[in-house]
Amino acid sequence: MSQVVILSGSPSKRSRSERVLSYLGSLLEQNQCTVTHLSVRDVPQEVLVGAKFDSPAIEHLASTIQQAQGVIVSSPVYKASYSGVLKALIDLLSQDILEHKPILPLMTGGSPAHLLAIEYTLKPVLASLKGQNLKGIYFQDSQISREAAIPINDEELLRRTMKQIDFFIDKLVSRNHHSLLHL
Repeated sequence: MSQVVILSGSPSKRSRSERVLSYLGSLLEQNQCTVTHLSVRDVPQEVLVGAKFDSPAIEHLASTIQQAQGVIVSSPVYKASYSGVLKALIDLLSQDILEHKPILPLMTGGSPAHLLAIEYTLKPVLASLKGQNLKGIYFQDSQISREAAIPINDEELLRRTMKQIDFFIDKLVSRNHHSLLHL
């Protein structure tokens, strides 16, 4: 069974990003993954602003990420980039925290104008932490329902999302198989 961390960079508890992450977590659980949801909201503000690397909140979050076989990272687009609070958190993590892990980056934004934010902002910072970025998915706010059981209301986007989740799961399975061969 694969352990997956879903890390939300949204400062809002009821964001569209959170809605999509919750749905993707349930899909992973249906595929025999153990999912741990983490959020920038789990870390006290004074820890982030004060850059307290040794705080128990950071140590717990880092330990949980290190134990995972894969990570999904999501952020809403703010000023053509990922959220500042996510950056503050990332700055407190070790440089190799995502080493050898498949990473599925996700971003949500108000318009297609921010489509490339995932490529030019989120993926490079995840790669700097040694993560193995997958293609990633950009969701426009209009493509996400806050009430529907399946929050992705655009059929083509839902199809691409399912394809990325399947690919992510395949990466987890092959990583687990590779790990077993080296025991």
